[in-house]
Order: sequence, then structure tokens, then C-alpha cells
Amino acid sequence: MVWLHGGGFSAGSSQELKSYDGENLSRRGDVVVVSLNHRLNVLGHLNLAAYGGKYASSANVGMLDIVAALEWVRDNIGRFGGDPSNVTIFGQSGGGGKVSTLMAMPAAKGLFHKAVVESATGLRVATAAMTAKVAAETLAGLGLSASQADQLQQVPYEKLLAAADAAYRKLQPAADTGGIRVVNRGERQGYAPSVDGRIIPAQPFDPHGPEVSASVPLLIGTVLNEMTTATSHPEYENMTEAEVRRRVNTGYPGKGDKIVDAYRKVYPNAKWFDVLSFISATYQRHDSITQATRKAAQGGAPVYMYLFAWQTPVLDGRPRAFHCAELAFVFDNTDRCAPMTGGTAEARALAAKVSDAWIHFARTGDPGHPGLPKWPAFQEKQPAVLYFDNKCEVKFDPEKEARRVLIEG
Repeated sequence: MVWLHGGGFSAGSSQELKSYDGENLSRRGDVVVVSLNHRLNVLGHLNLAAYGGKYASSANVGMLDIVAALEWVRDNIGRFGGDPSNVTIFGQSGGGGKVSTLMAMPAAKGLFHKAVVESATGLRVATAAMTAKVAAETLAGLGLSASQADQLQQVPYEKLLAAADAAYRKLQPAADTGGIRVVNRGERQGYAPSVDGRIIPAQPFDPHGPEVSASVPLLIGTVLNEMTTATSHPEYENMTEAEVRRRVNTGYPGKGDKIVDAYRKVYPNAKWFDVLSFISATYQRHDSITQATRKAAQGGAPVYMYLFAWQTPVLDGRPRAFHCAELAFVFDNTDRCAPMTGGTAEARALAAKVSDAWIHFARTGDPGHPGLPKWPAFQEKQPAVLYFDNKCEVKFDPEKEARRVLIEG
């Protein structure tokens, strides 16, 4: 099981979080857990292809680092008790985006056999046109002409990174969304690999799934609240309906009230702040369900979908099921991560179910096991989602109609 860390394509490391420690997962499932680091941000994804043939791969060298690591696993993992013919790649947030990107890369074909995408927008990477503009703006910000591109190798990293960051801010200015995350159907924002017709021939899952990985089973899902929580804002617990409507109308002008009404229908007894949180989490949920739908349409391998809904008791429950909340459960590290899980028997019991699902999927391509209800594969006409909570149960995409209102209006 090869772990790809989060942090988008710009930050993070294989040891960044306590939850990433692989010992408990390895012992629990008799699996070999591998984690890795690779080039990120301006070092991994500055598209200098226009400045000479030696830079032809520059926009995607961060992803090629991961391919090199998977080649190492293929060639060496047997010495560690691993099976090079049964490799699962799994990642969360940016790591899930990396998994999705690998699924579209010919160079990665055959290097992994199952894939897990956790809370990631895995439909699209950047376009070559956008990353080329960022590179040109980065050079200009450093006072370098196109003929001086080689001088980037003498620029201190901090200065280079600052110039690239400034280029992204100029070309992709932040919009006022009312403090919520909105579904983005435009250009991929920030650092990312880009379609170059060769290393990444086409967008990973837009408008359809990549044929190169059609035979690879996929496990995909999100957490209930994602990045909209009251962790540092106790006052959000008393947020009013009027404030929710104001924020949603800012993020989705002209249809905010319809969106709020649609989600309130799905969650009639939820706090108003929770309604806002569910709407904000749709940016992640929509992409994940779209990716699962397109994967299922290929008919080459099954896709299973989950939603991690468990609410942490710490800080009076304000963090909810937050972005990254499932990680301690996937790695069976709820005691190691007690400040975020509470370190309770309840958390340990759920961690057993979650980690066993990941292990069983890695071993067989099916995450179902005796500790869970029967978990059907996801299909567009039967969108089964396994909800991980104190009581685990299968639901059939209860937010579907509300999400349609948000997307289509």
C-alpha cells in the first residue's frame, strides 16, 4: 500500500501528520506500507517547455517522481515481504489528486493495481496554456527574459517560490464566495500537473475516465463536513438562517435561496451552520461522485464509494467530520491521534472497520468485510455510498437532488 500525502501539489510530506504512521496498518493487515516524498510547487510543476527541449517534462516532474518511486516498489518491494503484482496507491486531498492523475498516466500503467482517492478533486489537472502563462509571469517577476530561463537554476528557492506564488495570484485572483467553497467548473486553481499530450495525455476524468486504468478498481469518498467547521469559531454553532442564506447567495448569486431550501429538505433537523457546511462540502462531493460515475461507466473494474460521517467529540464537537478526519481511522491510529479523535473506545471500534475496509480493498479489490453491511459497487442508477459512523450503513446518494439544484440551478 503506497501512501501519497496531502497538501495539494504544493506542500506536505510523507511524515507531516501523526495519522500517516503506517505501523499499525501494516501490523493489522499484514501489508507493506510505503510512503514517499516528491517535488512540489514550483519545483515540481513550473512549465518551462517553451524554453527548450530539456524542459519538455518540467510541468510534470513531480508526478514523474512518484512514477519513479512506484518503479522502485516494483523492483524492490519483494525484499520487504511485499507483492509487486498487488500494489495499491492511496492518498487524501492532494494525495488523492495524485492518485487520480496517476490513473491517467501511461508511464504508471501496471505499476499499481488498485486505487483509493480520499477527499480529492480528481477530475482535472491544469491546462498547458495556464501553466505556460504562470511560467512566463514567474520569469517576468524575476526580471528574466525567455532567453535567460536557464538562470532560474541560480535563483534561491524562496525567491523562486515567491515569484511563482505571485504569478498565480495575478493570473487566478481569489473571488468573494461568502466564505464558502463553491464548485469550480473553470480552470484548475494553483499548482498542479498539466495536460501535455504525452506524460498526461488528457484530463484524468473529464469528460470520461482514462482508458489506461480502466481495469483498476477504485475506492473513493469524502468526509461529511470537509473544510467548513466551527473548530475555531464557537459562535458558528448559533449561525442564523439569514446568515446562511447571505453566504450562499454570495457564493452562488441568483440561486442561493433555492440551494439552501434544497439542502434543508435533505437535512430538516440540522443546525443552520451544518446546512452551510454541507453546501460548502459539495465542491468536493460533486467531483467525487462525478469521478465515481465516470469510472463505473467504463465497465472495466468496480468503484466503491464511502462517506466518513463520524463526528469527533473534541472541542465540544465543533470540528465535526473535518477534512482529514478519516486518516487516523484508515491508518488505525486513533489513539496516536487522540487530540483529534478523543482516543475513545468508540473511535477504536470505527477505526477497525475503516482500516479493515482499506486493507480488504488493497488485497482483493472489494472493501467489504464482515464488520460492515453489504457494500454494493457504485453505479449511476444505483449510487451506493457506505456511510462510516458509529452505525455504518449504505445509503443511495441522499444529496443527489440538492446537488442538482446547486449545480444546475
